[in-house]
Amino acid sequence: MKLLTVEHLVQKFALKVLAGEEQLQKAITQPRSHRPGLEFVGHFDFFPTERVQILGSKEITYLHKLSLDERQFRIGNIVKYHPPCFIVTAGEEGLTYLTQYCLEEGIPLLCTNTPQPTSEFITKLDAYMVKALAPETAIHGVCINVYGMGILIRGKSGVGKSETAHTLIGRGHRLVADDIVVLKKLSPTTILGTHDEKTKEFLSLRSIGLLNVVRLYGRKAFQDETRIALDIELTKWQKDTLNNELEQESKFTEYMGVKIPHIEIQLQPGRDVAGLIEAAANNWLLKQQGYSAAEEFIKRLESEF
Repeated sequence: MKLLTVEHLVQKFALKVLAGEEQLQKAITQPRSHRPGLEFVGHFDFFPTERVQILGSKEITYLHKLSLDERQFRIGNIVKYHPPCFIVTAGEEGLTYLTQYCLEEGIPLLCTNTPQPTSEFITKLDAYMVKALAPETAIHGVCINVYGMGILIRGKSGVGKSETAHTLIGRGHRLVADDIVVLKKLSPTTILGTHDEKTKEFLSLRSIGLLNVVRLYGRKAFQDETRIALDIELTKWQKDTLNNELEQESKFTEYMGVKIPHIEIQLQPGRDVAGLIEAAANNWLLKQQGYSAAEEFIKRLESEF
C-alpha cells in the first residue's frame, strides 16, 4: 500500500486549494469519503474523522442559511476533529467563513474547478482511494485481458509467458503487465492486476527485445488494469501426466487471502497455448453462468438408458 496524501487528490482531480496549502502532505488512511450531515446538527457519535469530508450543494446551502453565530458554531464543531481535508463540489463562492476556519486549524480546503454533482464526484474519488490504499503485492509473470477477464500467466523463466501473451495480443486481446504484475486487493473477493508504471505498455520477447505494444499494435493492445479471474501456470511437458477427464478438479491459487481459480497448461511443440487460454477463459465464463459441458454430456448419456 502506497502513501496517499491530500496532494495526490489535488493532482488527480485538478482541485483548487483555497486554504491549507502547507498541509497538502497530510496522509489519507481511509478509502471512503464522508458527507457531514448529522454532524452539522450536532450528532458526532459515528463521525468518521479520518475520512476526507465532502461538502456538496446541500451542505453549503444549509450553512449559508444559518446566522453568522450559528454557522461558526456548526463549522467549529467539525473542524476541531481535524479531518484530512474538506472538498467542496458546489463552487467556491461565499466560502470565506470556511476558508478562515481551515486556515486557523491547518486543514486543507479544496474545491472542484467547476460545480459538479456531488454523488458523481464521490464515486470517482472513492474508487481512486480504494485502489490507492489497497494492499498490494508484486509477482513475476504476465497479466493479460482475454474476453474482458483478467488472466495471470505464470511459469519459470523462459517457459514462454511473454511469447504466449504476444500471440494473444495478435488475436485481439490486451496486455496489462509483463514481467512484474502488481496485484491489489480491492475486497475480500477481488484482486486487481496492473503494472508497476516502469513496464507500462512494454512486452519483452527473447531474441526480439523490448516491444511497445501500443506503438506497434495501437491503443487497443493495452489495458491499464483488470480484475483477475484466472491464474494459469505454464509448465514443461510431462509424459503420461495429462488426462482426459470430463471435468478437471477445481484448484486455486491464493493471493493476499483471495482464492483465484488455477489451471496448469503443459507445453509441447505444436500445442496452441494461446488457443487453450482462450478456451479456458470462455469455459470459465460459462461456468459463471451456471453451465457445465461435463454435466450436459452426462445427461445425454443418461437419456439413452
